[in-house]
Amino acid sequence: MNAMQYPTYTYLGDRHTDPALKGISCTAVRRADGKCIRGRNGSMLVQLADGRMQVLPGRLLRKQAGGGS
Repeated sequence: MNAMQYPTYTYLGDRHTDPALKGISCTAVRRADGKCIRGRNGSMLVQLADGRMQVLPGRLLRKQAGGGS
């Protein structure tokens, strides 16, 4: 396990989002160099708290306080 702690995000969602996903915690999936995987349109690949991988709009993700460096 890596000693570096990565931030945790909360997904806000919008009016089209499944209510089960609103407010869920997730962490960014990282590349080998430690950078998060972002798309050209600002989307981010994240791993949800239940282990599923999702591509979510980065504008709707918020860092949680105390979630890492």
